[in-house]
Order: sequence, then C-alpha cells, then structure tokens
Amino acid sequence: MEGKIIKGIAGFYYIYGEDGEVYECRAKGIFRKENQKPLVGDNVEITVLDQEKKEGNLVKILPRKNSLIRPAVANVDQAFVIFAMEDPKPNLMLLDRFLIMMEQAGIPAVICFNKKDLAEEKEVRELYDIYKGCGYQVLLSSALHNEGIEEIRSILKGKTTVVAGPSGVGKSSLTNLLQKEVQMETGEISRKLKRGKHTTRHSQVIPIGEHTYLMDTPGFSSLYLTDMEEQELKDYFPEFQKYEGQCRFLGCRHIHEPGCRVKEALESEEISRLRYEDYLSLYEELKEKRRY
Repeated sequence: MEGKIIKGIAGFYYIYGEDGEVYECRAKGIFRKENQKPLVGDNVEITVLDQEKKEGNLVKILPRKNSLIRPAVANVDQAFVIFAMEDPKPNLMLLDRFLIMMEQAGIPAVICFNKKDLAEEKEVRELYDIYKGCGYQVLLSSALHNEGIEEIRSILKGKTTVVAGPSGVGKSSLTNLLQKEVQMETGEISRKLKRGKHTTRHSQVIPIGEHTYLMDTPGFSSLYLTDMEEQELKDYFPEFQKYEGQCRFLGCRHIHEPGCRVKEALESEEISRLRYEDYLSLYEELKEKRRY
C-alpha cells in the first residue's frame, strides 16, 4: 500500500495510508544500509502486517520532489511562514533568513503576519508593502478574531504546505482554525502518536482536505545559512533580480561597486532599506564564516 509519512518518532513512522487509515510502521534495515532517512512528507510504500492493529513495515521511499534540512521534511509545494505583528515583535532578520533558505531550495514562500489586531495600521501596512514589493505573497491575519482564515485556506488548497515560524506567533492557533475539514479522527491520531504527544520537537503532517496537507514544524528562534558563498547571497533576494545585468560591472555584489543599479534603486526607494541592511549583515556573516 502507498501512503505518506505524517510523523516519525523513535524509529516508528506513522503513515497516512491511501485507505485513510494511520499505520504504525518500522523502517526496514535497507534504509540504514543505503544511508537513506525517511522524512515527514515522504510518499512511501508499506507492507501491512496487522490490519486490525494498523501495524506494518515501511519498505520503500518513493522519489522526492524536494527536501529540507530544517525543518527536516520532504515533498513541499510551498512554505507558509508566520510571524506576529506584536507579542512577540517580528524579527525581520530571522524572517529574511527563512526566505533565503526557501529561495535556495526553490520552494515558493507565502508570508503571514498574524495578530494584526495588536499593531498600528501604519506598522502593518509598512511590513505588508516591504515584502509585497519583494514579490512575496503576504497575508494579514488575526487568529483571535478569525480574520484572514478563508484566504489562508484557499492558498493551502490542493497543496502540501510547510508551516513555520518562531514560537508564540499563533502558529498552533491558526493551524487549529484550519483543521475543520480534517479527514481523520483526532482521537485516533492522538492514540497512534502517543509516543510523541508530550513533545513539539517533531514535524508532523496534518491532512486538512483532499490532497491538502499542512506540515506543522517546531518553532524556531534562530537559523543559520549553510552551503552558500557570500557572492551567491544576492541571487536569493528576489527584489534584486529585475536589475540583473544592468549594473556597470558583471557579477556586481551591490555593495561598494560604482554604477550599481540596486544601490540606485535603494536611493529612489524602489528597494526596502530594511531588507538591504539585512543583506549587508548576512553578506558579512557569510564572509566571516568562510574566513574560519
């Protein structure tokens, strides 16, 4: 039978089977031998050992569309990154790091600023305009007042979406509001996932509709860019792309070079100064890292 890994804890994998049931499976030793680790979101083949107890063996990982290291998930169509407008205030450097990671992985990102009811309208509009101007889809929501939920639901429909964001931004509240169409009994999931019920350290997949899955991931408070040289960084800022090839120098890094179109766009406020300053900080960080 084919299915999707919805959670993995301590060597057990919970598979949402094509029959709509959840199976507790052990992975065959072949994966260890081939240095292959099953990931949440993997489409797999299982052998059912006990239909009544819903137990089986995970025998094959089907080809992946993509995979991420942090969070460790596979077969993602898009990322839905949630930050709060207040309580806690948004850490934009952290948001920019996450967006760069998604650009690097080729995964489209949708930004959601939650708790909009706690912030000034001017502040909300400013952040909305900054990231919309970079080419990202930006949503504003309030889980408390049930605002923006239908818009979020339509963006998730028919896709596998990794939901990420720091702790305390309302990620769980929004996820719970989106689960009205859940296709499995939550009690059944809780019983099946009893080993991990007490922890939020694991990613899990929540089916919320036909061909629609949410990948709920642990909250993060810091992210480090990996596998990247500082000169590549500019390629992951989408707002720089329209000036590509227009600078005086080929391979312009948009920092000290004369005749730089990106710096001109910065002066004319076509590019956000906040984002550009994050770019400079991250550039220096990567340069420093290479030195050591």
